Amino acid sequence: MSRARLVPAALAVAVVAAGCGAAQETPSGSNTDAGITIFNTEPENPLVPGNTTEVGGSRVLDAMFTGLVEYRAEDAQPVNAMAESIETTDSKVFTVKIKPGWTFHDGTPVTAKSFVDAWNWTAYGPNATQGASFFSQIEGFDEVHPDDPDGADGPQQAPTPAVKEMSGLKVDNDNQFTITLSEPFSVFPVTIGYEVFAPLPEAFFKDQKAFEAAPIGNGPFKFASRAVGTDIKLTRYDDYKGDDKPKFKDLTLKVYQSRESAYADLVANNLDFMEELPPNALAGKKYETDLGDRVVQRETLNMQTIAFPFYLPPYDNVELRRAISMAINREEITQRIFEGTRKPADGWVHPLMKGYKPGQCGDYCTFNEAKAKEAFAKSGYTGEIILLSNTDGGHQEWAEAVANSIKNTLGVEARFVPSTSFGEFRQKVNAHEMTGMYRAGWIADYPSIENWLTPLYRTGASSNDGLYSNPAFDAKLAEANRAPSEEKAIELYLEAERIMAPDVPTIPLWTQYTIAGKSDRLKVANLDPFRTLDLESVEVA
Repeated sequence: MSRARLVPAALAVAVVAAGCGAAQETPSGSNTDAGITIFNTEPENPLVPGNTTEVGGSRVLDAMFTGLVEYRAEDAQPVNAMAESIETTDSKVFTVKIKPGWTFHDGTPVTAKSFVDAWNWTAYGPNATQGASFFSQIEGFDEVHPDDPDGADGPQQAPTPAVKEMSGLKVDNDNQFTITLSEPFSVFPVTIGYEVFAPLPEAFFKDQKAFEAAPIGNGPFKFASRAVGTDIKLTRYDDYKGDDKPKFKDLTLKVYQSRESAYADLVANNLDFMEELPPNALAGKKYETDLGDRVVQRETLNMQTIAFPFYLPPYDNVELRRAISMAINREEITQRIFEGTRKPADGWVHPLMKGYKPGQCGDYCTFNEAKAKEAFAKSGYTGEIILLSNTDGGHQEWAEAVANSIKNTLGVEARFVPSTSFGEFRQKVNAHEMTGMYRAGWIADYPSIENWLTPLYRTGASSNDGLYSNPAFDAKLAEANRAPSEEKAIELYLEAERIMAPDVPTIPLWTQYTIAGKSDRLKVANLDPFRTLDLESVEVA
């Protein structure tokens, strides 16, 4: 997967491909009035794009919203969606023209102001959104989102911003706005396909609570109902202007407490699609017998990791983190638990990313009993090691195997502590209330090496949940963002990855060849590179 190339400074040209392709006719024999049900976990927050950065909520919002840019299902390349064009001469000032005639699900028009208002609301510090840091490159972000003097967990409050709007956003007319960054950022045109950059209707700003109860998007599906802990129902928006129109009518995202129970429903054709099968289905390739030609598979842009709460001793101890990582036998676990559908990770950047370099983690990601014990002795720690994870995502088997590997290698008490609900688990992560190291992971937001580093490990970044901080790493990221070419940027991002490697800010475990499954009702159902169902591909018999 490669990023859009940095354009020459002397030219003003669109920086992403011109469109999503020609509209497809519905194949004969497809049931366009059908409804399908797919697997989901309970969203962590109300369904607002700027405050949703986890999978359960993202699956819903991806269907409900269309941004300026989308990523092609076949190869994750960025293409214009609502954007008519995105032009720049210097990678600092961007002129965005949006396609006219689009409407939100309440019938109101989508305008340039819809994007600018949404971005300003998300970036505004007192709104405390999870997606705020994605706007940090825009001029004036610091004014609307001032630093908290003693960090998010300290007693002092961040000062109230003097302004509510970033100076770097300007509405030119209903169909055009200008973005000015604080400094050149070569990756910016690729990032804005992420859902936090979606537009919001005027109804959101008039009554946020009403919007949260019944969200209003501009995408191919509109909100119908939600039963918390049970399901979210969407239905096709027939006035949708995009080329990616669905070939079926209703979409139910059903919440399951475990992947095992969801898999049983899939096998029985009571569930239409499950984007990742649980370990009990992978064991002995049982899924091949259970599903036959209903198996759907591809390599996807996700990585499993273990994160540390740097705010909690002993996990702020670098030698302990190194010891734990070297005590995990990734090769054995991926073969025994996942039947080879996982590949041991050797760094923090996904191998499918352009610029990936093997072995960036070095010895710290290699199982080595002697070196693990040596680092553990240096740490001076003698207590228990706890690994926390939700169990509604099929994580119990491998988490127990990891805990046992640590225990057997280091000769220390190590155990897995389950949490039943993903939503509950994420709330504790975000509140910095973790009592041990914990399961984490990443699915790319956009196809760039930068996305595997900045949101997760830069000081104060949106998904830096463990509160890791390394000023040298931050400085190298900033240097990479200003790079004059894609090649130079990649070189600097790799330097940043090497800078943080000795810190072991998280433990990379494995990347994934995803095995999904569909019901026999679906003639076609494809995975996209981000490990989600490509809704445009779905055809119901």
